[in-house]
Order: sequence, then C-alpha cells, then structure tokens
Amino acid sequence: MNEIDTSQLLVQMRAMAAAAQGQPAAAPQPANGPADFGALLKQSIDGVNKLQKASGDLGNAFVMGDPTVSLAEVMIAKQKSGIAFQATVQVRNKLLEAYKQIMSMQV
Repeated sequence: MNEIDTSQLLVQMRAMAAAAQGQPAAAPQPANGPADFGALLKQSIDGVNKLQKASGDLGNAFVMGDPTVSLAEVMIAKQKSGIAFQATVQVRNKLLEAYKQIMSMQV
C-alpha cells in the first residue's frame, strides 16, 4: 500500500482551494520544518468565515434586487460556503476523535 505524503496533499488542497476561489495558485511552500498547526487551523477557519460572509452578502444583494447579482452566483457561493463548512466540521470531528484516543491511552 502506498504511503500518503501529507505535505504534497496539503499543497494540492491549497491549489484546489485557490482555484475554486478564482485566485491564482500560490507557489508551494517548502516543507523544511513542521508547520504551525494553530496558524494553519486559524487560516482555514478564517477562509471558511470569509466564504460564508461573501455568500451572505451575495444573497442579500440578490434579495434587495441588485441587477449585477444572478441567482446562479448566489447558489454557487452558498454551495461553496456549505462545502467549506462541512469540511471544517469533519476536520473538527477527526481532531476530537484523535484527542479522545490519545486521552484514553495508558501511560
């Protein structure tokens, strides 16, 4: 069975997230040392929050009758924010599961 390279997987996920947001893909960061997990987690949560705010703003603009906002744009923004939120919840669930396993270990 093949070993999964987590650093390469993280680079690919960032590239896909940037492409989904319509931004150019950032240059891959070198994997010289351990990444700051807290900073990565905060950055991910901030990204989800930004997507949710943007979808809410688009929805409000559409409801208010802004002619530059289409229903398709609103629906796509809502789906993007929903998927990002569900992914964040899944990461949280996995972290809690790992924490529980670590806490139940006998020393």
